[in-house]
Amino acid sequence: MTSVPRMHPGRVGDTGLVSRSPRELAWRRFRANKIAIPAAFASFSIAFIAIFAPLIAWVINVSPTDRDASAITARGETIGKLGGMSLNHPLGVEPGIGYDLLARLMFGSRISFMVAVVSTFATVALGLIIGIVSGYYRGRVDAIFGRFTDFLLSFPSFFMIIALSVPMIQRIEKSGIARDNGARILYLIIILSFFGWPYFSRIIRSQVLSLRERDYVIAARALGASNRRIIFKELLPNLWTPVIVYVSLALPGYLAAEAVFSYLGIGVQPPSATWGLIIADSTKYILSEPTYFFIPALSLILVVLSFNLLGDAIRDALDPKSEQS
Repeated sequence: MTSVPRMHPGRVGDTGLVSRSPRELAWRRFRANKIAIPAAFASFSIAFIAIFAPLIAWVINVSPTDRDASAITARGETIGKLGGMSLNHPLGVEPGIGYDLLARLMFGSRISFMVAVVSTFATVALGLIIGIVSGYYRGRVDAIFGRFTDFLLSFPSFFMIIALSVPMIQRIEKSGIARDNGARILYLIIILSFFGWPYFSRIIRSQVLSLRERDYVIAARALGASNRRIIFKELLPNLWTPVIVYVSLALPGYLAAEAVFSYLGIGVQPPSATWGLIIADSTKYILSEPTYFFIPALSLILVVLSFNLLGDAIRDALDPKSEQS
């Protein structure tokens, strides 16, 4: 009785060729990137710290609001070397106040990440909808959205955000939606999303213009499929690659933007803390307490760099040409 050779999963016949799905190929390219895994580990660790900051602060016994008068002198100078670093204060304390710097950074990251995450997903949602509608329907619809997009792209967004901050924050507070720092956070999310979606919508529009001419879309249209079915079943599943890449690259950009606007006094104000506020306050002590400036600044650089490297690695992993090159 002859035995039938067993077929291994993922193999074609007995040629030894292994068939892999696009997801497996992307994961293979991602692991082959020497920077990808460290960047992913650093990014997820930073996100974990931001999410579970209260629990971590409780475990290591630090607080962002408890003032340690024994760690500073009567003149507000830190006691000890490197900004008062000790077992009780691993990164030192804030001069003049005595707040634990590590706790302030952890709790400040929660606000920064909230603004960045909500702004990123609002930008992606708006850009995805407008980009798909413009690219699929074309004609007059594309012309209207295209001119509006050109109008927004011609605006100096940085100066507009600064100029509109006072009246917009006041209007948000008068409407009763939010007050004080809540109104400032909401303003940042609205304005960053409003000026951010045009760039992403252009990317999606160009992708949709190409996809709508593919054979499977033409076949679906010939079989009588509705526009809604074509958009959700044929186009949208093929747009996740640019969406994932844009999210991974936009998130660190919005993190840095939140820090900049908080530094300029537009974002969150004391007693709450964000990285931008901490850096703004640390500039007063850059000569007398340099660690108070360099630790928050380097932390922000590390976060933005980690997410940017992760975004680059994801982009290369999802690009089939990267393995050939």
